[in-house]
Amino acid sequence: MRRRNFVKGIIGLTVASPRLARAQRSERVRRLGVLMPYGANDPQVQARLAALVHGLQQLGWSDGSNIKIDYRWSAGNENDTRKYATELVALAPDVIFASGSAGVGPVHRATHTIPIVFALIPDPVGSGFVESMARPGGNIRSCSRRLCRT
Repeated sequence: MRRRNFVKGIIGLTVASPRLARAQRSERVRRLGVLMPYGANDPQVQARLAALVHGLQQLGWSDGSNIKIDYRWSAGNENDTRKYATELVALAPDVIFASGSAGVGPVHRATHTIPIVFALIPDPVGSGFVESMARPGGNIRSCSRRLCRT
């Protein structure tokens, strides 16, 4: 149940993004960057990403058809996480999803224009990623429990 709520929140935030809302009016393939500070073989992370892809498909987004998903896995290596954050920003995706402080921090430092959706940060306000949960400001949005239920 938690995974389903997590995916609903990511999808809702992704679809609500003004940059992706235009995808319904355009034939251009949209890009989603995914930065994961975990290993690519982590079964729990793979299950979450599979649920994300499935949820996107339910909304009409098909990887390789009308959306391109660029994954980067750093396996906890801080240097790789920074490198991949910069690499994803250079690809100019329509939105970036990052998990945890280890993933969001480098992406947040790399861009202030590309929308960033994050999850798994216990205190995003205290960490300095958002001004408040009600009005995050900037280009970052949380997949909070409240938002994941919408």
